[in-house]
Amino acid sequence: MSISSVGEHIDDRPEEGIFRVRRDVFSDPELFELEMKHVFGKTWVFLGLESQIRKPNDFLSTWIGTTPVLVMRDAKSRIGAFVNVCPHKGAVVAQSESGSTKYHVCPYHGWAFDCAGKNINIKDESSGAYPSAFQQESHDLKPVARVGVFEGLVFGSLSEDVPSLDDFLGDLRPYIELAMQQGAQGMEVIPGRAAYTFRGNWKLQMDNGLDAYHLTSTHSSFMDVLAKRRSGDGYSAARQFDWDKRLSQEMGVMAFKHGHAANWMNQAEVEKRPIFPVIDEVRARLGNTKADWMLKGRSLTVFPNMQIADQTSLNLRTFRPISVNLTEMRVYCLAPIGEAPNRREWRLRQFEDFFNACGLATPDDTVTYEMVQRGCSADNKTYLQGYYRGLGTLQPGASSDSLGEVGVFPAYSQHGAFDCSFETALHAHYREWRRLMEQGLGMDGAAK
Repeated sequence: MSISSVGEHIDDRPEEGIFRVRRDVFSDPELFELEMKHVFGKTWVFLGLESQIRKPNDFLSTWIGTTPVLVMRDAKSRIGAFVNVCPHKGAVVAQSESGSTKYHVCPYHGWAFDCAGKNINIKDESSGAYPSAFQQESHDLKPVARVGVFEGLVFGSLSEDVPSLDDFLGDLRPYIELAMQQGAQGMEVIPGRAAYTFRGNWKLQMDNGLDAYHLTSTHSSFMDVLAKRRSGDGYSAARQFDWDKRLSQEMGVMAFKHGHAANWMNQAEVEKRPIFPVIDEVRARLGNTKADWMLKGRSLTVFPNMQIADQTSLNLRTFRPISVNLTEMRVYCLAPIGEAPNRREWRLRQFEDFFNACGLATPDDTVTYEMVQRGCSADNKTYLQGYYRGLGTLQPGASSDSLGEVGVFPAYSQHGAFDCSFETALHAHYREWRRLMEQGLGMDGAAK
């Protein structure tokens, strides 16, 4: 595939008011393989949270695209990340999702590695008649090229040739802080597991996390349930919001360099936010501006594989591409470390009600992704029109002065009534997708 043919998939002509994505971006197996090499293989990717590996010898098994990765704290509590593949015959070494152990032993031939990735034992090495060439090779786990941490979030890159993590996150960093500084002792994942797959392309979740336009149609049954609860029926413990009030609020979207994007919404019923009982402590610690923004509804996407949503309870999603039409989702409920039990329960009830894999909203999204995948596979050379909404009023920089007050300076943004439901934030994803793909293909061509 050539650079020019990849460029044709994103029809981006801002001076003419045009932004379109071709359907085969979601359905072409060749594009998927190129994405694993040039997108996931050439940028920073979210791996996990520091709080998931708190102590020496703790580990977390995860992925960068289709590459298995092992994140560990060594004996000195330093965080490292390694390709989770034995150098002997290529088996995946760590089989568990997480845990704590001093040594990882490959289940195939018994080679062992410590939590710094060092090979500490080759089974029956003395009787192996290995040549000197073998002895001169490294038998350690291959380290991930770059590892960085921001606000307790751990990122890795398979390529050395990436900007610093601070530069990669750029002006999105203050927005991440609004989620990750809610607890004075930091944030943690509430124990539990919510993982599932859907039969669709990974970019469908990337889009949907910032798509407010689908709410009242895709989740119409959820809206009906909430209406019944307001009349006294059903599960009041979930403390869900009155969406009729929420939909009357102002909202905004913004986009950043390196493919990141975010939205915000002024919040009705702030007393239903799990952070509300301690907002005075937050104000004293971080100031009024950050505290006020923590009470707003917010979502962000860190390109290419992670989203943080703080619209009801605070949750983090990761999406892992398995194949062009199969994606693994993981959803985590985030909470302040040391949070009072009653607030923790409040948070969990909101999370399980809407965001959990078996909640009232997530199955709606999953079914919709699969419908889109079927449609994009059937007519894959035409362009989708789902990126125009709001393009007529988009402006460079910050559309609202309040963004600058919290330290957020987007490349472009806009705001208005909730029913505007802007789609323009999604442009950032595809501009970065195209940039990385064209850059990678150009380098491949230069190498030839």
